[in-house]
Amino acid sequence: MLVNAKEMLEKARAGHYAVGQFNINNLEWTKAILATAEELKSPVILGVSAGAGKYMCGFNTVVAMVNAMMETMKITVPVALHLDHGTYEQCYSCIEAGFSSVMFDGSHYPIEENVAKTTELVQVCAQKGLSLEAEVGAIGGEEDGVVGNGECADPAECKMIADLGVTMLAAGIGNIHGKYPENWKGLSFETLEAVNEQVGEMPLVLHGGTGIPADMIRRAIELGVAKINVNTECQLAFAAATRAYVEAGKDLEGKGFDPRKLLLPGTEAIKATVKEKMELFGSVGKA
Repeated sequence: MLVNAKEMLEKARAGHYAVGQFNINNLEWTKAILATAEELKSPVILGVSAGAGKYMCGFNTVVAMVNAMMETMKITVPVALHLDHGTYEQCYSCIEAGFSSVMFDGSHYPIEENVAKTTELVQVCAQKGLSLEAEVGAIGGEEDGVVGNGECADPAECKMIADLGVTMLAAGIGNIHGKYPENWKGLSFETLEAVNEQVGEMPLVLHGGTGIPADMIRRAIELGVAKINVNTECQLAFAAATRAYVEAGKDLEGKGFDPRKLLLPGTEAIKATVKEKMELFGSVGKA
């Protein structure tokens, strides 16, 4: 049974740990993340970008797959199914499809329009029992064609959006999606502290969790970050393990070409990555 992310994130914020949002891209991804969360007794958020949703034949397919898997795998830990970086229209599509949480990325709108659209979505999500994530200050890098330079959010604008009644807030603090470049300046803890002061107890979200050093992650959690998004790291681990399998010629031995065998090392690599992250974030045993 999917839950919204409100309770798990409020507990995380109060307990000084973070819940991982791990983006899913296919059946293997979903199975690996759910199995690891159950094994470690950790709450988890399954993130779905618009591109991944389209790849998996639409949001309805994703909901059906996740619900059926949770039932078959007898998952007992809290699981939220969350739209990642959704447009206004995509939020409504996911609400209809049966997601338990959505993110409205209005960061590219003028603040007034971001406020108006977020206000409307707050009401709709409240009626339907969904959690809602909003964003202020674009996250750097590229995700589904949206490119940002890792801006730092304006703490006053963060307060304006937080006060609308969203569940969680993603504030840009110099973080980026994808691999971090050599000349990356690191997270702006000054911005995070200022945002944290403005928004009170609201759980904050750190996007682009791949490649941020562990000490920075721990510091961010101390300063109110209760949700950390990971995607690229799982993709890199999956690709490296799959490459090693093929380069070792395993796909040419016996039935090694069977996709269930071919994709297994990559799936195990995702599990290992998720475990490592859950341990770092402090969510193990918190279900």
